[in-house]
Amino acid sequence: MSAFNTLKEAMDAIPDEDAAIAHFTRICWRDGPSCPYCKGSKIYTFKDGRTHKCAAKGCGKRFSIKVGTIFEGTKLPLRTWILAIWMITSHKKGIASTTLARDLGITQKSAWFVLHRLREAAATRSFNGPLSGTVEADETFVGGRSKNKHASKRTGIRGLSGKALVFGIVERGGDPRMVAASDLKARTVQGTIAEHVAPGSTVMTDEAPAFVGLQGRYSHHSVNHGAGEYVRHFNIHTNTIEGAWSQLKRQIVGVHHLVSAKHLSRYAAECGWRYNRRKMAEGARADALIAGSDGRLTYKALIA
Repeated sequence: MSAFNTLKEAMDAIPDEDAAIAHFTRICWRDGPSCPYCKGSKIYTFKDGRTHKCAAKGCGKRFSIKVGTIFEGTKLPLRTWILAIWMITSHKKGIASTTLARDLGITQKSAWFVLHRLREAAATRSFNGPLSGTVEADETFVGGRSKNKHASKRTGIRGLSGKALVFGIVERGGDPRMVAASDLKARTVQGTIAEHVAPGSTVMTDEAPAFVGLQGRYSHHSVNHGAGEYVRHFNIHTNTIEGAWSQLKRQIVGVHHLVSAKHLSRYAAECGWRYNRRKMAEGARADALIAGSDGRLTYKALIA
């Protein structure tokens, strides 16, 4: 679909299920066919063009292109999945499960599961390799305003007020990474930075106490938001990660309205994945998500 700029063009080029299967096969097996069970490369394809069999000694299992991917076990046609993939990658704020259900003619429960499988694909490709160069780190809180909550649900904790915490890191000109966090303690925050940022990088933050101690492992610079300082010497700022936060909050407030803390990391991964590919063409972005679809997610695991 990389050559297509509209959904109509993509659907015209993929008119039926056989064409959809062929498209997924070209992307998922771009390096050649392989068995999802033993990783063998000698594969037989049956006459229907949809079923394959491993010829490796001791294996001999039959499978389709869906096995070993987020599409394994689905009852929906792959052509329907292409529609869902186009919508979640093309709409800048994502798409609600109720809207997807109506557009695809499926139940809201099925649409919700479809979207979470696609978020799983986004998450598995989001954390490859450490960030380096100039990196910005910041946190944000997700949830309704405390003043709008019932008195019994207000925590009275400044900043948190019962909201969920998301910590983000972005490499200028590169990947953003957003993960749900449990707290803003220095050990938690600096541990997350150490996990995702290469030593020796330049790290830009605000004045939060949790960032004190980064100097040494990194070249650490901060701006004092509390004093109204947002940019110093033209390049010391956290405006890049603030822009990513605005996308996440518009996605949650404008489209989903409410997300649970349990699944917040998946929504953040979706936002970060799309934000990092915002300059890609529509079709290329859809193909990129298909390319990262390995790894099965079952409904039982999702709701556990």
